[in-house]
Amino acid sequence: MVPIVLEVSCSFVAWLCLYSSLCRWNRQRSCKWSCRLVTLLHGLIVTCLSGYVMFLDGPWPLTHAGSPNTPLQIHVLSLTLGYFIFDLGWCLYFQTEGDLMLLHHTLSICGMILVLGLGKSATEVNAVVFVSEITNPLLQTRWFLREMGSYHTPLGKLVDFLFVLLFLALRIGAGAWIMYGMVTSPEPNWLLKAGGLAMYVVSLGFMVEICRFVRRKLRRKAPSVDARSLQE
Repeated sequence: MVPIVLEVSCSFVAWLCLYSSLCRWNRQRSCKWSCRLVTLLHGLIVTCLSGYVMFLDGPWPLTHAGSPNTPLQIHVLSLTLGYFIFDLGWCLYFQTEGDLMLLHHTLSICGMILVLGLGKSATEVNAVVFVSEITNPLLQTRWFLREMGSYHTPLGKLVDFLFVLLFLALRIGAGAWIMYGMVTSPEPNWLLKAGGLAMYVVSLGFMVEICRFVRRKLRRKAPSVDARSLQE
């Protein structure tokens, strides 16, 4: 466990140093701007790494749930755990996020600590990281477009569409598939199964917020469509 603790600690320090450097380089921007850049970079890196582990390096999470952790899985989860510790601390310090996001971060941290401590089940947790983080770069891009005044453009609409599509298809659809494989397998620890189900409930909470967002956008669009039809 000592090498893993050291690796997680180095990951946390690396993300913290990156954030501090971005704050110095972007003095004219807010602290949230720098934190979002860190989040964007983490999302891109971890999506690529966890995707490689799941699709190429293996093992496949739907058939090998509860299998021993591989060295690459340990590296990816250690990198991610260090980031989540950093981000949870940032969110608590600046009090920028709601209870749902704080619960998501807490469950993520506890799940990764449990998996790294047990030495197994990184296969399915890595898959959950992939389906969860793949939408993160789009979410951060959306925020940066808003900050730069470019959100109400075709690019902003494309980002929104891809975010909603990937969230529903991967985080909700594929996430349910992964949860089913983990819960029905006899190998994973019962506490990990409970945590996985709790994480999926949190994802459903995010889905409700996204559905409300889509409904608001459609309601705003409807009057303008009606007005054009009346003019014609």
